[in-house]
Amino acid sequence: MRDQWGRNINYLRVSVTERCNLRCRYCMPHGVPLCTHSDTLRYEELLRICAAASAIGITRFKITGGEPLVRQDCADFLARLKALPGVEQVTLTTNGLLLPQYLDALAQAGVDAINISLDTLRPERYHQITGSDGRSVTRVLEALDACVERGIRTKINTVLLPETSDELALLASLAAARPVDVRFIELMPIGEGRKLTGISQDEALARLRIAWPDLHATSERRGNGPAQYYAANGLTGRIGLIGAVSHAFCSSCNRVRLTSTGTLKPCLCYGEGTDLRGLLRAGCTDEALTLALAGAVRGKPLAHCFNQHSGATERRAMFQIGG
Repeated sequence: MRDQWGRNINYLRVSVTERCNLRCRYCMPHGVPLCTHSDTLRYEELLRICAAASAIGITRFKITGGEPLVRQDCADFLARLKALPGVEQVTLTTNGLLLPQYLDALAQAGVDAINISLDTLRPERYHQITGSDGRSVTRVLEALDACVERGIRTKINTVLLPETSDELALLASLAAARPVDVRFIELMPIGEGRKLTGISQDEALARLRIAWPDLHATSERRGNGPAQYYAANGLTGRIGLIGAVSHAFCSSCNRVRLTSTGTLKPCLCYGEGTDLRGLLRAGCTDEALTLALAGAVRGKPLAHCFNQHSGATERRAMFQIGG
């Protein structure tokens, strides 16, 4: 479906839970309040929304959280989503810690790709950033290798944090011996991220070129996201950079977001959204649900305003929106 600016919106990010088994300081630190289970959309409600989204031309779905795999029967939900008419692709973003026990079920569900969030390879830093035991790094890397062995298209997502700027080449080297992409993502000024200062895409690229002087941009599209991908001799996979703040990609944005509590957000920057949970629980018809989705997509803003500190109106944290 086209929005009012002519962009083709074909991608929906669906958060299935606010809950997570980590406490990353820029996303979900200790002590944050969580919504109740009754406020969270049931799987049947999520599937109704996704079916309506498919009816207006949204064909690609990313399942997020929180950590989606902490929600019971997530793999079964993915299978049911993949089976909906018109759905072309279902992918998952996870911190990787629960992947080993669910990988068989995810493969059977037909998941098309998995993104694993990993900001550091140093155990002590992993503990400082996530609150988890530093031994978790080993478990995440084992999960990464298991995905590769399964033949599942896999990417690493790394947030560009100042305390890990000396690790960028080390993290990128995960793409050397493995057919995986490592994507570096600018810190979004949302929730706890407002209080922190990340590093820019340009700074990250300069650091990476010290390790790979021949690093060069490619025109490849390697998924549904906005990453600019780079190749170099010695890399089996690709290095991706997502500079949503410093290199805004709003003119080509193809996505909307659904929070776990049922708010459809056309843009990450703004607090406004459409309350689909309210419609569903008031007994709306499928036609009314589809019309609400279409109206929200059509009204998607032209651009974010993260560089204008007074313009952004979103006050929720990333775990409440869907990472």
